[in-house]
Amino acid sequence: MPPITGEWYNALHGEFQKPYYKALYEKVRQEYAGKKIFPPADDMFNAFHFTPLQEVKVVILGQDPYHGDGQAHGLCFSVKRGVEAPPSLQNIYQELKDDCGCYIPDNGYLEKWARQGVLMLNTVLTVEAHMANSHRGIGWEEFTNAVIRVLNAQDRPMVYLLWGRPAQSKHSMLNNPKQLVLEAPHPSPLSAYRGFFGCRHFSRANAFLTANGLAPIDWQIENIGTGAGNGSVS
Repeated sequence: MPPITGEWYNALHGEFQKPYYKALYEKVRQEYAGKKIFPPADDMFNAFHFTPLQEVKVVILGQDPYHGDGQAHGLCFSVKRGVEAPPSLQNIYQELKDDCGCYIPDNGYLEKWARQGVLMLNTVLTVEAHMANSHRGIGWEEFTNAVIRVLNAQDRPMVYLLWGRPAQSKHSMLNNPKQLVLEAPHPSPLSAYRGFFGCRHFSRANAFLTANGLAPIDWQIENIGTGAGNGSVS
């Protein structure tokens, strides 16, 4: 797996020397050697590769990667090109349409957000195929908690979008007065109607960024099949 580099490495290198991380690394290495694990090992740290620490403006916390074939590629809620958007992402697109007027695209590939400063971080970075939460408790949570502490320590504006109880459990770690924390139910079909729809997190995040002199996020994901347009797929 490509190592974490740059400013992220400088901020996190102390974690790599700790006993928990050495045990985690060995466990994950063995899992990839003997089982089908998602995302592909080369994609495991894509959230860090695509969004350097100094460029983070918005943080979206997920739980663990999609566990279906060909879906996960290291960004929470995102799927590879050509893969149908899962239900939670479809609900995110619906809220974006209602909140910001975005059309609903024909794909679920969210790298565009990451390249603009949206850190799309799962709190667990790997999963066994077709076994949700199978890598919970092996050490990833301790590592991603360290990431959250690094973000909280940044002396600049930032927005956190915490959807659902697992993400919201991190709120107690976030106490930087320069940063904004927004909470809503998870976009899963089981909970989206309890308050995710109508939360307006995307426009609220952009309003905060603009008020602090930062460029807003262009949340529109363009169509792949037909090019950008204003049609929607429902």
